[in-house]
Amino acid sequence: MNQFILLAEPLWVNLLILIPVVVFFLFRSNKLLITRKQLLFAAIFGMAFGFVESSIVIYLRAALGFLPGYMGSLSDVVQQSGNNYQQVELLNDLPKSLFTVEFFREAATIVMLITIALLSAKKFRERCAVFLWVFSFWDIFYYVGLWLTTRWPSSLTTPDVLFLIPVPWLSQVWFPCLVSILTIVAIAVNIKSNPSFSE
Repeated sequence: MNQFILLAEPLWVNLLILIPVVVFFLFRSNKLLITRKQLLFAAIFGMAFGFVESSIVIYLRAALGFLPGYMGSLSDVVQQSGNNYQQVELLNDLPKSLFTVEFFREAATIVMLITIALLSAKKFRERCAVFLWVFSFWDIFYYVGLWLTTRWPSSLTTPDVLFLIPVPWLSQVWFPCLVSILTIVAIAVNIKSNPSFSE
């Protein structure tokens, strides 16, 4: 198990912890007009997309030779690579061509999440909330997908490369998971409880 590290790098990444606080107070007085059905479907999309993203990372690891046991079963992968793999190493060893593809894949991911938000709500504030909602589920289920298939990350203190745009963001896994969970809660408690918006 890795030693707990409080701060992410670069330092400005730590400001992400303010997102759920801002969301909570921004929507507290004027509740969000999003239905439970919209949130459910958006969450399902986020969960499924998170698993797709984790699959891409698994394929990338295998293609680069960083996933021992991948020619066998998932049990072989778990036994041979679960505790040995370090995501930060992949960043250092990623060929420049694949780094460029990965950079644009991350940009495309954000475009897809924005598109779901645009399709799910009419007003800007609800679209922002849906984007953050889907992003949070996507982020959490990215780690769930990786853990279910490879048993990585081995703990919440495992170091990870969170994002590459505009520079690599480095943190332990607990940080993005905490921000995502708190964001989901902040949005959930700020949904208007009007019967006409309950479906």
